[in-house]
Amino acid sequence: MVRSAFSHLELDVSSPAQLILSVAVAGAANSDTLTVTQNGAPLTIRDVTDQHSTRLHLVDAAAGRVIVDYTVRFEGELPAAEIDELDELRYIRPSRYCESDTLGPTARNQFQGLTGRDLLAAVSSWVGSQLFYVPGSSAPTDGAVATMLARQGVCRDYAHLVVALLRALDVPARLVSVYAPGLYPMDFHAVAEAFIDGDWYVVDATTLAPRQTLMRIATGRDASDTAFLSTRGGAVSIHKMEVGAVVDELPRDDVNLMVKLA
Repeated sequence: MVRSAFSHLELDVSSPAQLILSVAVAGAANSDTLTVTQNGAPLTIRDVTDQHSTRLHLVDAAAGRVIVDYTVRFEGELPAAEIDELDELRYIRPSRYCESDTLGPTARNQFQGLTGRDLLAAVSSWVGSQLFYVPGSSAPTDGAVATMLARQGVCRDYAHLVVALLRALDVPARLVSVYAPGLYPMDFHAVAEAFIDGDWYVVDATTLAPRQTLMRIATGRDASDTAFLSTRGGAVSIHKMEVGAVVDELPRDDVNLMVKLA
């Protein structure tokens, strides 16, 4: 399998700020290129490695337009995220956007008696059938509870609700930002990962892209850990954004299969 992806960001910086970019594929440092320029001149990029091989890139920018271009191409599979015993504890707790403590009664009532793979399939199917995918329908600060009440959202909202319901049932679960060949409309994508039978498996209740083609960018508790852009200092707005991802042969995804992200 040959996969490639790109992202192009045009950012307006109102006053000096530090940009924290999370657009690089985890584990693909030898297969990708990142450039950040301002007024045609390259800016210095500092690499920082976060947990699960998440690659952050820090850039200090003056006021003005900043251009970010990232490309990646690789063949085969990327290294899977290492399994850490602490992850089973870290990803069982409620977090800012995944209020598993609040959703406990709903989860227990809806999925009583289900475990393992049957539970993953049931949660994914239930979330997919309960929500409508509506671009622009949710706010950046909406969590799983707000999503369930609104019954609509985008990929991160679906993933937050899946993660919260699984954690409420004592299944470690986390959010992963990805490039997703086959996704429509094309954008950065978010999915859930759940830990069962000694490994992490992808759960994507949107079913908008084949899970076998996904490319891991960042992994964390929820969107607060996986945002493609965060800043320190001056205000920064997005003037333009383009994302693309392709694969040499798009596979058919079977929702009944267990798929690991690699």
